[in-house]
Amino acid sequence: MNSALKWLPLVAAVALAGCARDDGYYHDRNIDYAEARTAPPLVLPETRNPQRYEDAMPVPEVADDFQAADDGFEAPAPQPLAAGRVERDYVERRAVDEDAWLVVAAAPDSVWPQLEAFARTRGLGVVASDSSRGVIETQRARLSISQGLRAGDSEVRCDQGGVPVGACLDALEEYFGARSASASSASSLQAQRLAGEERLSLTQQGEEWVVEVPLDIDRTWAELDHQLERDFTVEDQRELLESDPQGHEFLISYMTESERNRNPLQVVFSADVRQMHQQIRLVLESTGPEQTLLRAVNASDRGFSPEDQRELLERVASLLR
Repeated sequence: MNSALKWLPLVAAVALAGCARDDGYYHDRNIDYAEARTAPPLVLPETRNPQRYEDAMPVPEVADDFQAADDGFEAPAPQPLAAGRVERDYVERRAVDEDAWLVVAAAPDSVWPQLEAFARTRGLGVVASDSSRGVIETQRARLSISQGLRAGDSEVRCDQGGVPVGACLDALEEYFGARSASASSASSLQAQRLAGEERLSLTQQGEEWVVEVPLDIDRTWAELDHQLERDFTVEDQRELLESDPQGHEFLISYMTESERNRNPLQVVFSADVRQMHQQIRLVLESTGPEQTLLRAVNASDRGFSPEDQRELLERVASLLR
């Protein structure tokens, strides 16, 4: 017997023997699944309640093909973790013309119990409450909640006959501001839960890249205006120059990634050795009651390739996610 094995306890020796294979002492896990076969997907009965089931790990659909470079596919560089992310408050005000509402940085099923508590503690006289629609009718105003543009956000309104009540929104803003995003959830608003759903889609139409937004044009403009005012504030890099709520447009100054990353050889043979920003219009177009298209249109004499367009729209879209 091998002298090294003499010192092993009998149990350990039996364990080694049990794990041994013809080709060695230790089990080779690399071939465990070599002959595995795909099983048919699980099929739930037709009588199931669809609201009780959802994907545990949803995978978003890919709306476009991979873009291959001349020498093969090249994966795009990831955005920095902080890119497009500005420190936000738990509750923020939004407004377009005469309309106004609040954006709360929590999902509707988490905000709903807070809205119920607000109506109850302020003595508004609740007449009816419908969690499936996210509506609370009171003697003084109508409170409502809906899914926000960003995943995990909620839009909260307070109106009378469709007209926002300023004092009520002020009180709601103060009320939510005293709470945090970790406020407990005592109720569920399942009809408006969008767990794992991709809210925005970057797609290619011909040679043009666009962002499809599942929200009406006024609410999209208000959210984008708010985010651009906070993020596009870096001189000679990205700046918000003009906002047009009637035309649903923005004029920005932006230095594209291709311009920022010009190598020395490109600089030498370029007509302009300076890194230059350019003016671009961000245009919103309504394509349906709850569908808006975001386009980036070159407003300068400098080149603006489809790759530049995609890079800019990816940054802008990240502000809305």
